[in-house]
Amino acid sequence: MPAPMPVGGLTMASVALTAAVIGNAYYQKKQFYPSVVYITKSNPSMAAIYLLAFTMVILLGKFLKKVFFGSLRAAEFEHLIERSFYAVTETCLAFTVFRDDFSPKFVALFTVLLFLKAFHWLADYRVDFMERSPIITLLFHIRVTSLLRSLIKPDLVLARRASQLDIAVPKGQQNILELKIQLQLTVDLQIAKIYDKHSADHQDKSRWTNLYTFLADIHKAFLMIKLKHLFTTLILGLNASPFILNYIIKYHAYQLPNDELKTHSSIDKLKQLSCNSNSEEIRNVMKFDDTNVNSKRGILSQTAKIFDPLSLAAPCLWRSW
Repeated sequence: MPAPMPVGGLTMASVALTAAVIGNAYYQKKQFYPSVVYITKSNPSMAAIYLLAFTMVILLGKFLKKVFFGSLRAAEFEHLIERSFYAVTETCLAFTVFRDDFSPKFVALFTVLLFLKAFHWLADYRVDFMERSPIITLLFHIRVTSLLRSLIKPDLVLARRASQLDIAVPKGQQNILELKIQLQLTVDLQIAKIYDKHSADHQDKSRWTNLYTFLADIHKAFLMIKLKHLFTTLILGLNASPFILNYIIKYHAYQLPNDELKTHSSIDKLKQLSCNSNSEEIRNVMKFDDTNVNSKRGILSQTAKIFDPLSLAAPCLWRSW
């Protein structure tokens, strides 16, 4: 498990520093409104306020993490840190276009974006883990459904605002943040569809194929392409270059259908093969001469003719023997 952050010491330090800043401002100005103006005009004072707000966000995140996820697995924590680094880098590069419009409102919206993104990633990891877990408790279902509802509501509000933008003229960082959160709405829909599929899969003893997951991924792909085009148009005021969308189009519109066709083709071939052999056929196949009687690969290759005609298990056996 990851080491816990020293939140207690950070909280005490931020509260003490904020109290000192407010006390100093009121001591100098003697009135409420001049004190507020003094704090907003002072960079060190605003830094202390930002530190307190950042601490409150951390405490809120730890509380919501405990409510919706319990304890995080080590793999989930590592993926969260890795994706957070790339998200911060990508967003900072996007905002270099509007570096002259830096404001407290931008900081607040940027924090909200990362906060929501983190819970989107954790929800995706937890639903993906649901497919590999043999036992799913009632508490797990309550947590996942409550989390998805809590994520979809703010995404719908910000997506509605982003859909009303005039994309002909870029309007600044707020619109960029709202549009990026609109991208997260497609992730919410994808997670919800996969969760429904896994829930039905756990309740039904007869396992079906991943057709619903495949279709949900295709729907998500076309929504992501459309929103990425809108995102690039909003930033640059130009139509998005096809090179920017090349990877998404290539993966979702070509690779996924190709993999799906190959999977179904392999399954159909496997169903047509008969692995029911009698003792006479086994004796004829398992005849060895003196040269290969002690060869492990020879034994496996002869056995695979009966029990593994598609050579699915032979490579694994060669490595583990």
